[in-house]
Amino acid sequence: MYREYFKLREYPFSLTPDTDFWFDAAGHRDAMNVLCATLRGGEGFIKVTAEIGLGKTLLCRQLLKELYGQFVTAYIPDPQLSPYGLTSALADEIRAGTPQKYARDALMKFIRHRLLILARHGTRVVLIIDEAHQLPDVTFEALRLLTNLETEKFKLLQVVIVGQPELDRRLAQQTMRQLKQRISFSCTLSPMSVDATGGYIFHRIRVAGCRSGLRFEESAVRKICKASEGIPRLINVLCHKALMVAYGRGEQTITRAHVGLAIADTETVLQSSSWRNPIAMMRAMSVAGPRNGADLNALHGVSQ
Repeated sequence: MYREYFKLREYPFSLTPDTDFWFDAAGHRDAMNVLCATLRGGEGFIKVTAEIGLGKTLLCRQLLKELYGQFVTAYIPDPQLSPYGLTSALADEIRAGTPQKYARDALMKFIRHRLLILARHGTRVVLIIDEAHQLPDVTFEALRLLTNLETEKFKLLQVVIVGQPELDRRLAQQTMRQLKQRISFSCTLSPMSVDATGGYIFHRIRVAGCRSGLRFEESAVRKICKASEGIPRLINVLCHKALMVAYGRGEQTITRAHVGLAIADTETVLQSSSWRNPIAMMRAMSVAGPRNGADLNALHGVSQ
């Protein structure tokens, strides 16, 4: 497995959203600054949009980490909920102590009571909904009603919705105009530049505890950035495969040739939304010795 070969403590290019690997790229840093500043300022409703693979879930988890100890947070990663499901999930997250048997109106009363108690203790509450573009229309209306929870001075519940660009199209519908008017701030995550891609790759290798001479040539970084279009998830895919090729060849420096083989393998694999296809990669390694066939499961070592 290449982890031992490159003297890595863990795999650096896992697709699992791990806040230990959070990288402060310009677009992500700007979004985090907006989120933290507006939430601490008491703004009621914030929207974040990003294309697939740009790190929405990681942003949510990093935001939870940033807010820890300052806010009570409710994080809903699966938004395909009914209005009752959303209300019940919020009640559970903020420990409103509401048995499942209560109707939604009763749940709302429990939630408001809990929010008022927290407010009296100077504690703010933030609801974060990931993949919000998947919310059913009726649940969007339930979310709007939750934003009505307020005193004469401030909102009892602040809301952050995070989703793909489809979220903007959903909110542009005539039926969503009341909810859209409540959004006080919006921000969008952007792809990484070549410089940011190089910094991102170096950062992840460093965090993974690399103790070898592993490095990526500048030309390899440029090729990765161009092929991935600066999308972190695809950068991870290509880097992982390039490391597999270099490992198989017994090399420590990642070159354009390694990246080219990774790209060639990924073109067909991405079409099927799966990259568990080690055969082409193992052929590309084309070296004798134990590394040539060493542990095909290493190709599966990065979570999808």
